[in-house]
Amino acid sequence: MADAGNEERLDAAFAALADPVRRQLIARLSRGPATVNELADPFAITKQAVSRHIHVLEQAGLVTRTRDAQRRPVHLDPVALERLTAWIDRYRLIHEQQFRRLDAVLAHAAPSGIPKEKTP
Repeated sequence: MADAGNEERLDAAFAALADPVRRQLIARLSRGPATVNELADPFAITKQAVSRHIHVLEQAGLVTRTRDAQRRPVHLDPVALERLTAWIDRYRLIHEQQFRRLDAVLAHAAPSGIPKEKTP
């Protein structure tokens, strides 16, 4: 059975990533830390709105903020993203195995007198 805390973290992360602005913020932060002003620059929304989006990402554990003198850069948490990718990969691998088994069954069950389809 899955750890309830882990399930809650996954739920919060996927909910946070459901918003396109937050996904764009994550994409930008994947290139390196940035301040709220830097993150807000490409958007036609207020800095306060960007701050709220960052807060949601923080609550989901996807980003952190640090203090560097007067700057408060936002950093992507690569470990949190790795947890999400690992969760997705686990299910992707299960489905790939099922498709391989189905391919094997279909290949074995093909009548010998009927030629198989040729693929380009």
